[in-house]
Formats: sequence, C-alpha cells, structure tokens
Amino acid sequence: MNRLHLTGTLSKTANLETSPSGIEHLQLVIEHRSMQPEAGMSRQSYVRIQVVLSGEGLQHWLQKLTVGCEVLAEGFLHRHEDSSGTPRLVLHAQHLELI
Repeated sequence: MNRLHLTGTLSKTANLETSPSGIEHLQLVIEHRSMQPEAGMSRQSYVRIQVVLSGEGLQHWLQKLTVGCEVLAEGFLHRHEDSSGTPRLVLHAQHLELI
C-alpha cells in the first residue's frame, strides 16, 4: 500500500501551474519535525518534501496557504526525476487541509 499522511509547515510560497492538457497543479513544500520512537529511544525526525495537489478549482488555496501555516497532506508517494535524472520522492496529495 502506498499511502502517506503528513502534517507540517509550508516552507515556500505555493505555486499554481496548469499543464498543457489543462490540469491545475498546486506545488507546495512542507517541512515536518517530530520526535519518533526507534529502538527504545527517541529520535528527532525531519522531513522536507515537495507536495503536488492536482485537479480543478485549486486557485482558492493560493490565498489560504501562506509560508509558516500548518497543513495536513494525505496521498501517495511518486518518484520524479529532474532534468539531470536525479530521482526524488514527491507526495501527490489527494487531500489537503489547514490545521
């Protein structure tokens, strides 16, 4: 199963793009910090991940999402490659909410 629920802070200004096929894509970067149990100890966890929300009617998010706001993103992980072929994981959000 490929499902991820992640809370975090918006660390960059959200960017809305439209693909050549007319699909809107909202690009976000979320940072998450927490303490997680591992091997009987507490470990500090830090994640910075790109998030993409795709579909119609995403324009309203541009006014709501400001750098520093807390969000919950839920969706699946997908591998993207940049122009040099370097892979990275991107969270394709199917649900996004302010918390």
